[in-house]
Amino acid sequence: MRECMDQGTSMLITARMSAAFAPEGRSVAAARSFVRKTLSDWDAGEVVDDAVLLTSELVTNAIVHAGTSAEVSCVRYDGGVQIEVTDHYPSRELPEPVTGFDDGDESGRGLFLSASLASGWGVEYAKNVKRVWFRLELPDPVSATSSAGPLLPANALPDASVPIGVAVLHADASRKVTHWSPEAARLFGLGDDEAVGMSLNDLVAWPQTPGTELTLDEMLELSRWQGGYDIRAADGIASRVFASHVRLRDAGGDPALVALLVPAQARAVLENRDAARARAGTATPADNEWDGIDGLSRLGLEDLLQRAVERARDLLDADAAFVLLATDDESEMEVRATTGLAGAAHRLSRVPVETSVGRYGSARMPAVYEDLDTGPGAVPILRETRMRSAVTVPLKVEGRLTGTLGVASESATRFDNDDAARLQRAADRVSLTVESARLSELERVRRGSLSFLAEASDLLAGTLDPEMTLAMIAQIVVPRLGTWCAVHTGESHAPVLSVVWHADEMRIDDLRALLDRAEPPRAQPTPGARRWLGLRHLDPEVVREHADLVTGEAVTLPLVARGRGIGMLTFGILAGDRFRRDTLELAEDLSRRAALAMDNARLYSERNSTSQALQRSLLPPELPKVPGVDVEVVYQASGEGNEVGGDFYDLFTIGDDKWGFAIGDVCGTGPEAAAVTGLARQALRLLTREGLSVPAVLQRLNTAILEEGPRSRFLTLLHGHITHREGGGVRLSLVSAGHPLPLRLRPDGTVTSVATPQPLLGVLDEVDLVLETVDLDPGDVLVCVTDGVTERREGTRMLGDDGLADVLSGCTGLTAGAVATRIHRAVEQFAEEQARDDMAILVMRVSAED
Repeated sequence: MRECMDQGTSMLITARMSAAFAPEGRSVAAARSFVRKTLSDWDAGEVVDDAVLLTSELVTNAIVHAGTSAEVSCVRYDGGVQIEVTDHYPSRELPEPVTGFDDGDESGRGLFLSASLASGWGVEYAKNVKRVWFRLELPDPVSATSSAGPLLPANALPDASVPIGVAVLHADASRKVTHWSPEAARLFGLGDDEAVGMSLNDLVAWPQTPGTELTLDEMLELSRWQGGYDIRAADGIASRVFASHVRLRDAGGDPALVALLVPAQARAVLENRDAARARAGTATPADNEWDGIDGLSRLGLEDLLQRAVERARDLLDADAAFVLLATDDESEMEVRATTGLAGAAHRLSRVPVETSVGRYGSARMPAVYEDLDTGPGAVPILRETRMRSAVTVPLKVEGRLTGTLGVASESATRFDNDDAARLQRAADRVSLTVESARLSELERVRRGSLSFLAEASDLLAGTLDPEMTLAMIAQIVVPRLGTWCAVHTGESHAPVLSVVWHADEMRIDDLRALLDRAEPPRAQPTPGARRWLGLRHLDPEVVREHADLVTGEAVTLPLVARGRGIGMLTFGILAGDRFRRDTLELAEDLSRRAALAMDNARLYSERNSTSQALQRSLLPPELPKVPGVDVEVVYQASGEGNEVGGDFYDLFTIGDDKWGFAIGDVCGTGPEAAAVTGLARQALRLLTREGLSVPAVLQRLNTAILEEGPRSRFLTLLHGHITHREGGGVRLSLVSAGHPLPLRLRPDGTVTSVATPQPLLGVLDEVDLVLETVDLDPGDVLVCVTDGVTERREGTRMLGDDGLADVLSGCTGLTAGAVATRIHRAVEQFAEEQARDDMAILVMRVSAED
């Protein structure tokens, strides 16, 4: 028959075999076996390995990734074979040109391999299915050995009457004979005209065949079958034959059967060589299930191990399989992959290698466990499972134990030493690949851990706010280390739940409520992570209601900084999962950094609170009300966390109808300048209330500053008294000791400076100061500033006295608060960078008469 293989190509199809596979992991191995056996039977051994590799990838894509069933068809045509994989996930996006793939990304791997190995490949879409095919050309036929048996003496050769005729019959989908060869006519005693149209049920005496397990209908449905049965000849006598059946698709696409039959004594003519060996007791182990496993290291350790256990299970036709990897000191085995064992309950659990309670059998040698019921602790991973027997073999590299590979069955006495030998051969093939992948994983984990800790340290160092630090710790832990996290702070005898975080923010309130009800974790005398069961001890009803939160594994670590316990870090994962050792070690390292960050934030907060309390004591209390005068102050200290700097201001009551005011600037900024600020402000109040004049007060203050010795700093100061004038307005009696001169704004917009410059304080032992008087009429505004305003710079530009006067001239009719705000905004907007100097603005506006 001739069939169109792809667009524009028509080739003669000589054979076709198809098989369907359910969407489960072991189907991938079954598909590989199907392709290998089919092509081997077609004598296409030259392309078997490539075909098996490509089939494995394409079926994995369909079953594992797409999650659909798959059908694999092997098509033999003149000159090659074509493999077709059909699934039910018809993604209609056109594939991009295949040039390579990322080692860490499995997507597109099948198409890449097809493009690399196959002579042709393609993707075809129907309404509900997608078909991926690839074609492998067979080399030109040459005289070569396809298979051979050993040299045997003549007396060891099979007996058979010669000549031997091979009967051939064809049957359609309804099992009616459609073709009858002459040898079939001689074997059955029926002519072609009599046999064609007969049912196989009338020709095969299947029910009377002893030792059969399949019904005739079940046997005829198989894609390939070999064996013996009785046939009904025309004379009614049953005779034994050996038959080989193959199901094909006819030209119409319907299933058809081709059967070859010989007398039973001539079975050697048709019998498959592997079946012959098995009948003779010399069956060759099907270790070809492991072909290509050593090329899968690029998949990553987890995928490699999962494929290894699936192949191990299929290799011995077992019910379950598992692989454990040894720790660095070879003292324990960690479960890394399982199949058929509800793996989540076992994965990452650990068991000792040997010489301890619950020892893991003889992990360094192959072992067969015929009945686990008689020794339930022999294989700890199989406790509380239905498995009755098991076989385990070591994974070794250069004589060093690296792990254990095992398979298990629900039947007792299922395995023997031959099975152990087969599994050991498989383990020897995969051990080096597994070790290489394990070392690569360790390196990736190490680099990832270092990167994680570096990023965590940067985040924790980025804030000194205690609450922000706690919140950041919890969010660093989740989801990298666990599903949820809680931080308790305080002494170990009275821990306080400070922060709770969950990967699902909708569960945070539930988790906090549970943690509030649970006994908090207590500090332990030794460092390291410890299992915490606080949530599991809640009421049984609560445990059932929140099983996903309560039953998952949880651990707690002490938070110790500078030798003092400051809290506990607790985190957990989903029910069924287990923490890996490297995860707990990483968490322990993180807990030390988190504790130090918490303690740094606490110390900074305490010192900052103390500093701010002291600084607030240097600021004047609530300013008094001066009748007829609107007063506003803007004050800004430079430096983060500083509330008081070298600039200061004050307004205080001296007596009836008399108030004192001051604005000054101590050389420098920060706490050192603030100390002189406190001295100056308190001295002004004290000396003024003693009745001294303004010049006398400043002279005494000059002496006090000089007496500070090395701590003294020079000071500019504008100080004066405010009194009301008869007839309206106020009178200012003031001295400007080296300070920027105050500016007066008239209602008509005129701006003038008042007072004259005089010597600053803290430089000369004796200063001669002269009292000046300034009268402010109703509507006048007096603005007093420090040099942080006038010396505001942008490159070579400076705001200066003229710039301040320009700003002030546009403030006519404004209140004192509005004037102060406009000046402050003008200073801030004069330059893009933040102001580096302290700043004080004192505005007094005489109310206009009604």
